[in-house]
Amino acid sequence: MSDEDEPLEKWAARREKRLRPVGQLKAVIVGHENAAAHLHQQLPRLVSRWDGYQWVPETIAADYAAAQRILHGIEGDGVLPLPPAAPNPLKAGRGRHRKP
Repeated sequence: MSDEDEPLEKWAARREKRLRPVGQLKAVIVGHENAAAHLHQQLPRLVSRWDGYQWVPETIAADYAAAQRILHGIEGDGVLPLPPAAPNPLKAGRGRHRKP
């Protein structure tokens, strides 16, 4: 073994750090695989899952927004409800700053 050789265990550990995790999802535009993800937002997306060796088709999303909900695990339409309105802190009354 020369000075340049590294043990197989070290090489395997270094390689594992670089690999994508099994189960990772990605979405590509159907028919435009090399286009940027944010372009053509109305076109359907193919959602694939990494199985450790290849990308396996998972589902088809209707558009960019639906694909993002799948990728990030968002339930429903992703719109958060508005918080209830806060009561008005300036109540009617007499104070030094109010005109009589």
